[in-house]
Amino acid sequence: MRLLSTVLLLCTALPPTARAAARHTDADTTILVDRVQVTAIKQGTVLRSQPVAATILGSRVLESSHVGAVKHLSQRVPNLHIPDYGSRMTSSVYVRGLGARIDQPVMGMNVDNVPVMNKDCYDTELSDVERIEILRGPQSTLYGRNTMGGVINIYTRSPLAYQGTRLSAEYGSGNTWRLRASTYHKFGDSFGIALAGFYTRSDGFFPNLATGRNCDGEQMGGGRFKLQWRGKNGLRIDNTLAFSLLDQGGYPYAYIGPEIVRDGQTVIRPGEIRYNDPAGYRRTTLSDGLTLRFDAGRCSLSSITAYHYSDDAMTLDQDFLPLSYFTLRQARTEHTFSQELVVRSRDEGRYRWLAGLFGFYRRSAMDAPVLFKRDGIEELILRNANSGPVFRYDTDAEELLLSSDFRNPAFGAALYHESSFRLGRWTLTAGIRADFEHTRLHYRSRAKFDYSLSISGGPAGQHTAAIDDRSTLKRSYLQLLPKATVLYSFDEVRNLYFSIAKGYKAGGFNTQLFSDILQEKLKAQMASGVDDTDPGLMSYRPEKSWNFELGGHFSCAQGILRGDFSLFWILCRDQQLTVFPAGSSTGRMMTNAGRSRSLGGELSLQILPHRNVVLDAAYGYTDARFVRYDNGHSDFSGNRIPYAPGHTLSLGAEWSIPTGAGWLHEVVLHAGVRGTGPICWDEANTLRQDFYLLPDASVSLRHSRYALDFWGRNLTDTRHDVFWFKSMGNEFVQRGRPRTLGVTLSIRIN
Repeated sequence: MRLLSTVLLLCTALPPTARAAARHTDADTTILVDRVQVTAIKQGTVLRSQPVAATILGSRVLESSHVGAVKHLSQRVPNLHIPDYGSRMTSSVYVRGLGARIDQPVMGMNVDNVPVMNKDCYDTELSDVERIEILRGPQSTLYGRNTMGGVINIYTRSPLAYQGTRLSAEYGSGNTWRLRASTYHKFGDSFGIALAGFYTRSDGFFPNLATGRNCDGEQMGGGRFKLQWRGKNGLRIDNTLAFSLLDQGGYPYAYIGPEIVRDGQTVIRPGEIRYNDPAGYRRTTLSDGLTLRFDAGRCSLSSITAYHYSDDAMTLDQDFLPLSYFTLRQARTEHTFSQELVVRSRDEGRYRWLAGLFGFYRRSAMDAPVLFKRDGIEELILRNANSGPVFRYDTDAEELLLSSDFRNPAFGAALYHESSFRLGRWTLTAGIRADFEHTRLHYRSRAKFDYSLSISGGPAGQHTAAIDDRSTLKRSYLQLLPKATVLYSFDEVRNLYFSIAKGYKAGGFNTQLFSDILQEKLKAQMASGVDDTDPGLMSYRPEKSWNFELGGHFSCAQGILRGDFSLFWILCRDQQLTVFPAGSSTGRMMTNAGRSRSLGGELSLQILPHRNVVLDAAYGYTDARFVRYDNGHSDFSGNRIPYAPGHTLSLGAEWSIPTGAGWLHEVVLHAGVRGTGPICWDEANTLRQDFYLLPDASVSLRHSRYALDFWGRNLTDTRHDVFWFKSMGNEFVQRGRPRTLGVTLSIRIN
């Protein structure tokens, strides 16, 4: 400990000119934005003094880096990977080897302290954001379920801290437009309102060869109304009302198998995106969050009341081939109510504490019909049924409808507490949360299929296979989620910590597998009348982990060099994995691996060698492997966990050049590179995406009232894949975004 303290103190022996440069640098950086951290309810006022691995991105960094959505944070944060999938519905987050494509998220997300409980709504536009905090490692004690990988806290601009009108217009590759407008007004010293709106559209980047049009175009618009009031008696009121509308095209999934030939004609070649049926995604969201906070003499009491509504529908040509196999439409409506009460002591004295009570109710309804067309009936049903020499099945039906309706109500409650004791330079913190959830799945699956059957060449008889299944599945989950940390502080911004925490993801139901189950029941009824479907496939268990972490925050020469580091070791049980059933199945399902472990490290650095130069770096390493996982066909023990990258890297340099001109204050040059990989796509580790680098750069002409940015991403046009999957035994990948160039004009009116 003395050796490390000596090394940190020696860092202050830099030239006085460098220290002066650091003092004049804007604190709004990727490492330190402590001056604006006053709205968080659960964390302290200075995150870098807390025992947590955190990255903070302020408004200046978000704007100069053109972070327009949560997925743009990928690679800028160590060990954080958010692939840009073909649908904004698939908002998958991977961190430290944890994560899954569907259902429960591994990281929670809050906007102005209000939880976003459905990850299908994570991928939206970020408009006028003041800062984003990304806390890595289990945050289950304070935030509960589905935060075992961390939490993303987003805070929008405050009308009490900023006044004026902001206008922004952006044009980029793919005929992409992004328009934003916001206005902030303050009435007196205690009341302010903000109104913000945005609209984006794009023609897309990937052509569907079957239609001759790009398949990934989209339009999206939305707005936000924010009200803030500060009373003289310590009462604060914040209310944020937001809505958005999304209409998105299909999915740029490229076929990577051998060339498919049908009747002497080539159907599809490797690398082609070619599917014939419509595909797309639309979504409507509405949310309102009311935060009341009262600061008393010795403590503060906060109440967070939230309502969230979403209505979305996904349409898929799910075979992704220019053949008429089958299509899927998944439409869901969801209402969520949540209420949280938080009481915390003032950040004074040796003993500090926090206690909270949280509850939610969610009502979800989903219809997911799968329509088999002629090719699908022949290839997936009749061909399998006619595999023997005795029975001969046939049908005149051109379509077969498999209907699945789901109603999924759920409710939960949690009680939590955290205490901290300060003993000189040492701070000891312990917390625990009792988290309960009950969920039900009311389902009805229906199908009717008319067919003829001939036995040993005899006359064909007419038959009907009809299924109408309905039932209710129930699951309850109760978890105790403890956490303990030890922090040693050299001063306010330099410290070391060690933490032990339990993480938890709730279990759920495999609704996306019901069409396959219904298909198998039809086949069984046609063949023998015996249904041998495994009921265990319909649900999956919770995922639990223990996270052991050693980390610290450091700063040298009054902030010229500052950074964060962490080493982690995660033991996971029943890790939830998205798998694709073998054979000609069409769905995907969540399953539980027996045991897995993840170990690695993270490092974030920022160097300010001169008043106008900023260098930053973020690197994450993860080695995530199965300890015990046997799916009954293969033993994957020792293999890497799919979809989790081994390395993430972000390097950046920014140089601000004052001009001395009245009409142009400065020219800002930025260059950077982001890297990810390798990523294994399957449990057998036979398929993978190698490590790749994506360089970016921008030139900004800035004035206090306007800015003009010329920017580019993936300047080398590096080809890379961000997703792999199987359908009917065929393999597909989604290509990453190609080179994109653009220009952004921003205007500020005070």
